[in-house]
Amino acid sequence: MKVGISLYGSLLSEAGARFASQLGVEDVVVHLTDYGRNADVSAYMAGGIGPINGECIDAPLWSYGRLAELFEMLSRHNLRIAALENISPNFWSDVLLDGPRKHAQMRDLQQLVRDMGQVGIPVLGYNFSIAGVWGWQRKPLGRGGAVTAVFAMDEFDAQSPIPDGMVANMRYRVAVPGAVSQTVDEATLWSRLQWFLKELVPVAEEAGVRLAAHPDDPPVERLRDTARLVNSHAKYDRLLSLVASPANALEFCVGSLAEMRDGDIYETTRHFARRNAIAYVHFRNVRGKVPNYVETFVDDGDIDMAGIVRVLHEEGYKGVLVPDHVPEFDCAAPWHAGHAYTVGYMKALVAQVDALCRGRSRGTRVSGDAPRLAAAP
Repeated sequence: MKVGISLYGSLLSEAGARFASQLGVEDVVVHLTDYGRNADVSAYMAGGIGPINGECIDAPLWSYGRLAELFEMLSRHNLRIAALENISPNFWSDVLLDGPRKHAQMRDLQQLVRDMGQVGIPVLGYNFSIAGVWGWQRKPLGRGGAVTAVFAMDEFDAQSPIPDGMVANMRYRVAVPGAVSQTVDEATLWSRLQWFLKELVPVAEEAGVRLAAHPDDPPVERLRDTARLVNSHAKYDRLLSLVASPANALEFCVGSLAEMRDGDIYETTRHFARRNAIAYVHFRNVRGKVPNYVETFVDDGDIDMAGIVRVLHEEGYKGVLVPDHVPEFDCAAPWHAGHAYTVGYMKALVAQVDALCRGRSRGTRVSGDAPRLAAAP
């Protein structure tokens, strides 16, 4: 088991690579989507609903050359790419929306996966969602008044329509005046996911790449009048059953799963680790469940994160854990301080995992039984 870090935006640079190397990590999850392109985040930063992304109109598909250049830059700092996370909305908007360009976009995605395999990037993380991550507020509810992401569904209109030309809070084309807002029911969304997997998984198998699905965040029933996909623990099993293949895998977000009303996070972790279905882990803690929760520092939420590490170790998980959604430290470099603290905590847990396992035999908390997940509808 390895501890890594995610790099994106201005952090996906020589300076960011040096920081990761100084932390002693060797694996990074990279984001090539430019989330902040032409974004106005002022309302969100002032307490509004978000997060707010920018636009990716006409953003070029990531080429083999771009991937190889990034791979070489990180290699100079003794870093490996553990995964490429998130697909830019303009690359697959019609796959998500069943639009007229979905076949052309799928051909481009297939080429991206082939290029990843050739470069040596083993995982493509994705979130099959139309509304994406939305509904957060920034509030000083973390330990010591740290600003963090809060989901309080009773404080805003959760079914506010998605503006035309947007997917996952990012504009992929100019809005059409008078266009009807996108909406989708659950059965239709699952059908679209099945098509996506049937088209892409065989290519991923040949390329030696795993497709890793993130659960819904927030994991509510509907958001912005669109169905959600993986908003219960059992629906991860449903997703894996659509196309049975090692290339159909999970971007296992501990925090998102713990936010769900059903299921035991420790049993669920054991279940999917035992299936060898976890491509990599978002290691995040949270307090509360939908419809109201607060994202916390790694050691300050409802989840026994040491118990998660122990379960992963017992089931032979050898992959990467990365921090996710770290609350903001009140200092000159809040992102760097928060990730340094979180990575240090994670590395200590992994280094002491044998002691954690010995402690279980003396009655340490966390269920060791195999899970019995309810069937997904």
